[in-house]
Amino acid sequence: MSNSYQDVLSRKQAIMRQALKLNYDQYEDSGIGFDYEKMMNDSGLTLEDVSKIQKENNVGSTPLIELKRLSSYARKFAKPGYGARIFVKDEAANLSGSFKARRAAISIDQAKKLGFKGVIAATSGNYGAAVAALAARAGLKCIIVQECFDSKGIGQPEIIEKARACEAYGAEVIQLTVGPELFYQFLILLEETGYFNASLYSPYGIMGIETLGYEIANEVLEKEGKYPEMVICTNAGGGNLTGTARGLIKASATQTKVVAASVDLTGLHMASDLDFNKKSFTTGHTGFGIPFSTFPDRSDVPRSAARPMRYMDSYVLVNQGTVFYITQALALLEGMERGPAGNVSLAAAFSLAQEMKDTDIIVVQETEYTGAGKHMNAQISFASDRGIDLILGDPLYEKPGKNLIFPKSGSFVKHKELDLNTLRKSYLKHFDQQLLFDKDYEYLAVELKTTVSKIKELMEDNNEIKK
Repeated sequence: MSNSYQDVLSRKQAIMRQALKLNYDQYEDSGIGFDYEKMMNDSGLTLEDVSKIQKENNVGSTPLIELKRLSSYARKFAKPGYGARIFVKDEAANLSGSFKARRAAISIDQAKKLGFKGVIAATSGNYGAAVAALAARAGLKCIIVQECFDSKGIGQPEIIEKARACEAYGAEVIQLTVGPELFYQFLILLEETGYFNASLYSPYGIMGIETLGYEIANEVLEKEGKYPEMVICTNAGGGNLTGTARGLIKASATQTKVVAASVDLTGLHMASDLDFNKKSFTTGHTGFGIPFSTFPDRSDVPRSAARPMRYMDSYVLVNQGTVFYITQALALLEGMERGPAGNVSLAAAFSLAQEMKDTDIIVVQETEYTGAGKHMNAQISFASDRGIDLILGDPLYEKPGKNLIFPKSGSFVKHKELDLNTLRKSYLKHFDQQLLFDKDYEYLAVELKTTVSKIKELMEDNNEIKK
């Protein structure tokens, strides 16, 4: 078979199906929808099964820690009676140092059950290290494909650090320059090796996160006699939020508000060679968070199991400088050096807490390990070397790719809220209203967590814009 770019891409559906041994066609409806819950349930794994697999691999049951000093600091800028209690689920305690180990544990277990000799994952982030670590425990070969360099051969320090971690666990790491060759190379490797696609977006990847939401709900209930008012999830590809929300629901915490948080990188294009090294965060930012929310099936499986718009109640943004500020505050006030990417939701929590009562509870649902290229000092130095201005001031004026603005004090730590209806309209642009039937509208209402009448209204708005 030809390995030309177009020919390989034309075979992508067949390659992806073979690499998961999952027939996605059985879940397709006659219209635009598919049976999402059937796809999730057909694995045959219960939540208890998932938890057992994780525990056998030193994953899960991580500490839930109240950040008392950080909460007190937030209250300094809130009106009397306000300033929610901030808790964090310390996922850095997992094997490989992040919540991604929960996802990898289930994917690797499935690969082993199906008889695959090895696994492949396309990721520049913590997931690569998690897959490599869990594959090592299972005795499987592992290949990690990274988008690492710009055309001048300059690599992001955070991604290079993660490559080091992957190699430490015995994985082969293939590093590429930014651009479309990542997916192309990934498909060729799946086809040539016959390895399992340890995708972030398979049902197994999402099931692994459900235990995180389930643990949060039950641990807060046990400690405080109620479920948390809010859980904040750093949002990139959407699987983190999706799995956490599903776990909360399974624990009956149906009234807990689920908030997505991303770093605001508006104006930077993630596939641009020019912009690639102008960002200080390789995940948890709008360059992934918004596209994957408005078009989830852009992933490396035929139908993504990460459907964040089904579950999010709001979507907030924080700037890069603010996340670095909160990263340092966490270390200085709580003695916890984590992140910085895992602290995106913590920065949002610090701001949102000031709008909530002091009896309310916010849970930041994950942390990640830090060190070497993942450390905030490495990222800030890298930005400075790229000509990015470092400024102490009001973070709301930060311009991604031009400067990093660190808050002058905690009073300047603020979030911006995205309009969910704007995101919904962007999602709906993929469909022609004239070709939709009643069941399509019903599917879209579930997919976008709204009503059929609202879907029709938003589609009419899109039609008016086209005119």
